[in-house]
Parts: sequence; C-alpha cells; structure tokens
Amino acid sequence: MTTTLRPPSRSPARVGTGMAITSMLCVQLGLAASVGMLADVGPAGVAWLRLSWAGLILLVVVRPRWRSMSRRGLQASVLLGIATAGVTLFFMAAVARLPLGTASALEFLGPLGVAVAHSSGLRKLIWPALAGAGVLLMTEPWLGTADLVGIGFALGAALCWAAYILLTQRVGDEVSGIQGLAVSMPVAALVATVVAAPSTAGLLTWPIVAWGLGLAILLPTIPFTLELLALRRLTAGAFGTLMSLEPAIALLVGLVFLHQQPALLPLVGIGFVIAAGIGAERSGARPAPIGLPEVVVARTSPGS
Repeated sequence: MTTTLRPPSRSPARVGTGMAITSMLCVQLGLAASVGMLADVGPAGVAWLRLSWAGLILLVVVRPRWRSMSRRGLQASVLLGIATAGVTLFFMAAVARLPLGTASALEFLGPLGVAVAHSSGLRKLIWPALAGAGVLLMTEPWLGTADLVGIGFALGAALCWAAYILLTQRVGDEVSGIQGLAVSMPVAALVATVVAAPSTAGLLTWPIVAWGLGLAILLPTIPFTLELLALRRLTAGAFGTLMSLEPAIALLVGLVFLHQQPALLPLVGIGFVIAAGIGAERSGARPAPIGLPEVVVARTSPGS
C-alpha cells in the first residue's frame, strides 16, 4: 500500500500577501493609465468614471442581496463606499500635482498608522518604523520643493485609506463573498457623482467613457476585490505594513511608464519598504476559529 504525500497548503498569510501584491500592481498600473485622461476630464472626472463603471459592473455581476445582510454589515458597506470615494478622489487630485511615487508614499501614511495602532510589543513595531523611514527617504520633505496642495490631497487620501482598511476588514467579516463590495462600490460612485459630475459631465466623450470602463476593471474592481479577500487572511496591522510595498511599486511604474526618474535616496527607501513588507508577510496571518476553513474568520475586532 502506497502513501501519497500531499504538498503543504499555503498559509493564510502567504495567500493574503499574494492577493495584496497583485492588488497593488493593478492599482499602480491603473493610475499610470489614468494620468493620460487628466488633461481631458481632470482628476475628479477620472475618479468619477472609474468608480461609476466599477459600481455598475459589481451591481450587474454580483447582484447584492440587500435583505440577507445584517444591519451592521450594511452600515459598514455604506461607510466603506464613502471611504472608497474619498481615497479615490483625493489621490487622483494628488497625482495631478505630485509624482506617482511621492503621492503613493504620502498616501501610505494611512496604512502605516493602522499598522502602528494595531501593533503590540517592540518587535512588531520594527516593520512600521522601517517602512516609515523608507517613506521619508522617498518623499525627501527636507528639500522643500513639493506641492503643498498636492501633499494635502495625498494626506487626505491617507486618512481615507486608513478608514478603508478597517472598514474593508469589517465588511469581509460581516458580509459573505463580495456582497459588501457590491454595495460599497455603488455608494462610492454616488458620492463621486455628487462631487465631480457637475463640473466634468460636459467634458465626457464616448471614447473617454469607453476608456473609463477599461480603467474601472483594472482599478478599482479587481484590486478592491483582492484586498477584501486578503483582509480575511491578514490582520489590519500586517496589511497596513504590507502596503508599504505600494510606494515602491509606484516608483517603478512611474519610472517605466511615466518616465519619472527617482533619485538615489528614494531608491534606498524602496529597499526599506520592501524589507518591511517581507517582515509583515511573515507575521501577519489572522487566526481562524478551530474547526472552520481558513478563509472563514471570526467576527472580531479589526486588529485581532
């Protein structure tokens, strides 16, 4: 009688990390592709188009079952939609004024704050601290040459992103599948419509609308779905630190596709944030209840 050895299953942290990294790559490629539309409809118009198409796609594909959701799950989904609109609108406004890598580095202060808030013990604080040092090296605030309005927009996106992380994990725990995302994205589209439609609706053409559909698939439909699934496998603190890889990815995408060349110190900062992301991946799995599959996580606080 022969015994077949099964390969060990991948840990929740490793699977969640792969989802998060794929999401970040989609986000930065989507942002790079969006830059070309800024001159046509402005940052608010680009954000509005992406969110509107994404909301419509999820409504048609997922068909959310509103009545099956708990009151807490529905409320969290609506709040997530507001946070999603905020991070999208603020960040597109920042990208219109700052290099992609700089804007992403400043926006990362939101996830970094989540990571610090949910860390306990000096060892767990090493990774957020290392990532924070990398962000400083990439932004070089001591030069005093950055656009202050753009920095303000990026910091607004950081606050919204911190809320987005916590709310995404809550929605993932409260609502099955991606039903919560199918509620939050249309809410985000409505918020963006109120903010952007009055000033940009007259600028739309059919080619721009069609291009917006393609962008919506790349960002935010695919990455936001992956982040929802990743946050079922990672703690909010580990996910927040893992997002330190995003400024590094943004610098590389900006270099390859937008020809934005970073200086030496930003390149050193890339190494710092990559090291912090690796450290977060190795210690960031969310505990699953005994007897349940790994993908099913107890309804606990975001930092559990």
